[in-house]
Amino acid sequence: MTVESTAARKPRRSSKRTSAAKTPAKAPESSAPELVQLLTPEGERVEHPDYSIDLTAQELRGLYRDMVLTRRFDAEATALQRQGELGLWASLLGQEAAQIGSGRALRDDDYVFPTYREHGVAWCRGVDPTNLLGMFRGVNHGGWDPNSNNFHLYTIVIGSQTLHATGYAMGVAKDGADSAVIAYFGDGASSQGDVAEAFTFSAVYNAPVVFFCQNNQWAISEPTERQTRVPLYQRAQGFGFPGVRVDGNDVLACLAVTRSALERARRGEGPTLVEAFTYRMGAHTTSDDPTKYRADEERAAWEAKDPILRLRTYLEKQGTADEAFFTALDEESEALGKRVREAVRAMPDPDRMAMFDHVYADGNPLVDEERAQFAAYQASFAEEGE
Repeated sequence: MTVESTAARKPRRSSKRTSAAKTPAKAPESSAPELVQLLTPEGERVEHPDYSIDLTAQELRGLYRDMVLTRRFDAEATALQRQGELGLWASLLGQEAAQIGSGRALRDDDYVFPTYREHGVAWCRGVDPTNLLGMFRGVNHGGWDPNSNNFHLYTIVIGSQTLHATGYAMGVAKDGADSAVIAYFGDGASSQGDVAEAFTFSAVYNAPVVFFCQNNQWAISEPTERQTRVPLYQRAQGFGFPGVRVDGNDVLACLAVTRSALERARRGEGPTLVEAFTYRMGAHTTSDDPTKYRADEERAAWEAKDPILRLRTYLEKQGTADEAFFTALDEESEALGKRVREAVRAMPDPDRMAMFDHVYADGNPLVDEERAQFAAYQASFAEEGE
């Protein structure tokens, strides 16, 4: 399996091509920056009047490495689900820049409230990838201590984590700490009442929280235009705090915008809504078939904006990374895939009866009846095999 799937499988551009100028080109004034972009799909650096970032060669290579390894892990998890090792998987394919850029903008003392797709942010927070897979295999309920990495457990209920993040941020402010909180959610979750309530409370109480919406264009099979009549980031205006739309496939812009929003929160200036305009290249989850509701041409258009390919192009143009770096990263990614695969296959099968144990604290007659029915159903397979 190659490291760079989808669009990144295209023939690699040679590092011997004419290098671009070291100074970023200035974006045309006619393209008023509704969408913050610092790195174009063609791998060219551009300036933005409000956001800038100056990274070392090592930091740029680090961002590329993060995205490649995250994509490799994600691809392995998808394959494991197809092989029956996981019950379900929610792929982040195409959203690596949004997650790595925002994840690397965080300080260690910041706190993260994810959904169920923030595998790249989990990587940035030092969560072992195998812990994520244990949850989707059904052998744990998260597998990591949220306080060890300041990374909360995955939240399956759509949008509810924005309330958790707001409450936590209010507590941070009362404690007098200068850390910030970030809540991740998707464009579909933006239609939930919990999100609107979180916006209201965070604005009224000036909570140090960043709402990071990954607008991947599809809430399962529902397109964004069926959910809102204005761009998502503009919703923040109605609640009294700023919103900004960033190119979600530009890791540099995502880093710069998120870092700015977090610093604003730390200064006591309240919440910010960041809309990362990106695309879900794969299915919503492995139980979904996106070919039933979206055209191949749409995906092809977004493949040309692939976040990994554009950063690789920039690194090669600048001479910031050589072939030895990419080769070593290929080897590292394959080693990661092997480690993840072996770890999952060594995990025990989940206890099928455990799902009945914690529905109610004191038990329930209906649950007891369902448990007995399911036990009899399972036993019937053993009887047939005798």
